[in-house]
Amino acid sequence: MKLIVSEKSIAGKRIAEILGKGKMKTLTESNAQLFEFDFNGEKAFVIPLRGHIQDVDFPKKYNYWTGTDLRKLAKVEVEYLPSEKNIANLLEKKAKEFSEVIIATDADREGESIGVEALDYLRKSNPKIKIERALFSAITKKDIDDSFSNLTKVDFALSESANARREVDLIWGAVLTRFISIVSNKLGKEFLSVGRVQSPVLFLIVKREKERKAFKVEKYWEIKALLEKDKIKFEALHKKGKFKDKKEAEKVMNKKPKTATVLRIHKKHRSISKPHPFNTTSFLRAATSIGFSAGQAMSIAETLYQQGFISYPRTDSTKYPATLNLRKLLEETAKVKEFTSLANKLLSKKDLTPSFGKETKDHPPIHPVSKAEKGKIGERSFKIYELIVRRFYATLSDNAETENLSVEFDIEKELFVSNGQKILKLGWKEFYPYSTIKEVLLPSLNAGDKAEVKKLDLMEKETQPPPHYSQGALLKLMEDLNIGTKSTRHGIIQKLYARKYVVGAKAVEPTNLAFAVTDVLEKYSKKVIEPEMTSELEEQMHLISAKKKSKEEVVEHSRELLLIILKDLFEHKLSIGNEIKAALSEDKIVGKCPKCDEGELRIIFSRNKKYFLGCTNYPKCSNSYPLPQKGRVYPTDDKCKSCGLPTVLVQGKRFKFEMCIDPDCPSKADWKKKSEKKKEAKPAKTQKKK
Repeated sequence: MKLIVSEKSIAGKRIAEILGKGKMKTLTESNAQLFEFDFNGEKAFVIPLRGHIQDVDFPKKYNYWTGTDLRKLAKVEVEYLPSEKNIANLLEKKAKEFSEVIIATDADREGESIGVEALDYLRKSNPKIKIERALFSAITKKDIDDSFSNLTKVDFALSESANARREVDLIWGAVLTRFISIVSNKLGKEFLSVGRVQSPVLFLIVKREKERKAFKVEKYWEIKALLEKDKIKFEALHKKGKFKDKKEAEKVMNKKPKTATVLRIHKKHRSISKPHPFNTTSFLRAATSIGFSAGQAMSIAETLYQQGFISYPRTDSTKYPATLNLRKLLEETAKVKEFTSLANKLLSKKDLTPSFGKETKDHPPIHPVSKAEKGKIGERSFKIYELIVRRFYATLSDNAETENLSVEFDIEKELFVSNGQKILKLGWKEFYPYSTIKEVLLPSLNAGDKAEVKKLDLMEKETQPPPHYSQGALLKLMEDLNIGTKSTRHGIIQKLYARKYVVGAKAVEPTNLAFAVTDVLEKYSKKVIEPEMTSELEEQMHLISAKKKSKEEVVEHSRELLLIILKDLFEHKLSIGNEIKAALSEDKIVGKCPKCDEGELRIIFSRNKKYFLGCTNYPKCSNSYPLPQKGRVYPTDDKCKSCGLPTVLVQGKRFKFEMCIDPDCPSKADWKKKSEKKKEAKPAKTQKKK
C-alpha cells in the first residue's frame, strides 16, 4: 500500500479526490483524519498534517525566565517535540502497513521540513519504507497527475535549512526577549518581544517616524491659471513651480493678465509597459493596496491554492514557464461570469505574448488555474482571486499608449505650462483597474494661438515629510534588504501588530513602546537592529540548502554572534532597564492635569480591570476621566479643537479614532450619533416560540 502525506487537510482531500478519480473515503483513526482511495488498482491513503507537527523548544528546565542564565540558554541544544500528537501517533502506528510513502507537502523550504517531520515518525516504525517526493505548483488534475507520474527525491538539505531558521529564531528570540523583559520588569502577558528579524524591521519603521518628526515644514506657493479657448477650460501652472518667496509670487499675481499666448508645443507618444506576473512580494503589495493586510492576503491565497483555484502563492519568479498553457487558463477563467467578456477579448488575439521579469527554479508566478465562483468561496476570497485573475490578464494584454502634450504659454512675460494626456490605447489598464490612467484633454492649440485668462490662483502649500511605510512598501523594503523570506515577511509584520509595536491599517505607525525598545537597542547593541546581521544569517541558511554548510555550523555561528551581543547588553543592563521603564512610563502620560496643574493625566488599569485616566498627583488630586474599554488607548500630541483638553487615539483590530478625554465635550456628540446609528442598524432578536 501507498501512503501520501499532505501539508493540510484541504489539500490532502483534493489530492485524494484527483488520484482516486472522484472516489475516496474520509476516515478517522487515533483521533486523526485520513483519506482512503484506489490509486492505479492499489489501495492508498492520504494522511494530512496541520503544517508543522513538531515544535522546536528548549528543555523544560529552562522554562523559568528569571531563574535561567541567558548566556547558558544561548548554548542549550534545542528539542523537537510533537505538537500534533494524534497525527504523530497515527503515522507511527500505520507505518508498517505501507511499503512506500510519497511526501506531497508544499514544494518549498518549509514544506520540505514539514514532510521530513512526518518521515521521522514513519521511519521509527518502518526504517525501510521507500521514500519519494511529489512536487507541484498547483493542485489541479493535470499538475497532480504529472507530479505523481514524475516522482523525485526528498531534499533533506532544504529541510535542514528550514530547521536552522527555526532554531536560530527560537534561540535569538528567547534570549533577547527574556533579557529585555527581565531588566525592564515587563513579565507575564506584558513581556517585550525582541527577534532576529522583527527587530530590524521595527527599527526601519521607527527610523522613518523619526525622519517625519525631524522634518521641517516649509511653506511655498504655486500659481495656477485657468484658461479658456473654444469654450474649453483648462489649467496651466507657472513654470517655476514652487515660489519660496511669497512676494515674488504676488508680483506675478499683480499683473492681472487677460491673454495667454502659445509659445511652444511638445508632443510625445508614451508607451506604458504592462506589469510583470505576480511573485509573492508584488502580490502582497497589490493586495494591501486594496484593503487587505499582508497576513490576510496570504492566508486567503493559501486557501485558494489548496482548493485548486490558483497556483502556489510563495514564489520569487516573475516569468511564466514555457510549458504553461496560457490560452487554456484563459478559457478556464472565461467560465467565471465576471470575467467572460474580458477573457474573450484576450482569446481573440492570435498571439499571447506575456510580460516577464526574472525566472527562478522554485515555482511559476502566481496565476489562476481554475474557475472560482463568488457564491462558493465568499466575497473576500473572490476579491483576492479577482486580483490574481486580472493581473494574469494584464500580463497577456498590450501596453497602454498615450499622447502627451506640454504647452508653454506667455502670460504677461511669465511662462506657464499646461499638460494634457490623451489615451490612444487602454491596453492592460482595461483589464487591471487597480492601476488607473487619467485623460486630460486640451483644446486644439498651435504656436501663436491665444487663450483667455479667466483667473489666476495663488496656492499656499507646505513641503511634506516622507510618508509612513505601508505594509506593501515594508514588504518591498524587506525584500531589497534580504530581511526574512517570501514565506515569512508577511508574518513578521503581523507579529509587530500583535506585540503592540505598530498600529494603523494603511500607514504602519510605531507606538512609544517601539521607540523605547529600538532606541535602547540602537544605543547599546546596534547589531540586533541592523539589517546586515539578519541578511548575513539568511545567506548562511541558503548555503545549507546548497549543501555548502551544515545546519550545525550555521546555528553555532549564530550562537557566537548572540553571545557577543549579550556581552554588550549585560554590561549596560541597569541603564537599559531604567531607560525602557522611563520610556514606558511616558507612553502612558496624556498631558497636564487641568484641575491641579501639578500632576499629569496617566492611563491607568484599575483593579477591576477597567481603563481610565487618573492624575499622578493622587491622592491630593482625584481628577479622572473614563476611557473606552475596547481597543488600546494611546496618547497623542493633539488638543481638542472644541475644549482644548488632550485627545487620545483609540485603536482596535477594525477601528481607529481620535477622541477628546472629556465625556461632556461637544465634540463627543458626533461619536454618540454614530454609535446610536450602529445600534439601530442591528436587527432585533426574534423571540423563540414556546
